[in-house]
Amino acid sequence: MSTAVTVKGQVTLPKAVRDAVGIKPGDRVTVRATPQGQVVIERERREPDQAAIEAAGRRIDAAVAYAREHGFKMDMTTDEFMQLMRGDDD
Repeated sequence: MSTAVTVKGQVTLPKAVRDAVGIKPGDRVTVRATPQGQVVIERERREPDQAAIEAAGRRIDAAVAYAREHGFKMDMTTDEFMQLMRGDDD
């Protein structure tokens, strides 16, 4: 598989190559030359955003606590849950 280099030095990675390594629009890649004269293009691995993960966990914990404080139980039937959400006092 080959591709041409533009006057700006740009190349288009063929779709089969992008799909094979999971490169999507907006992804960053690292380009490096080897001593043997090869060019290696690697998809950058993103580290998980630990702060965002922790913040999401806190929001989930708060939502679960709120639901439990207002009568939600994990073993409720759908009818019981709907009754709780509607405020039915049957």
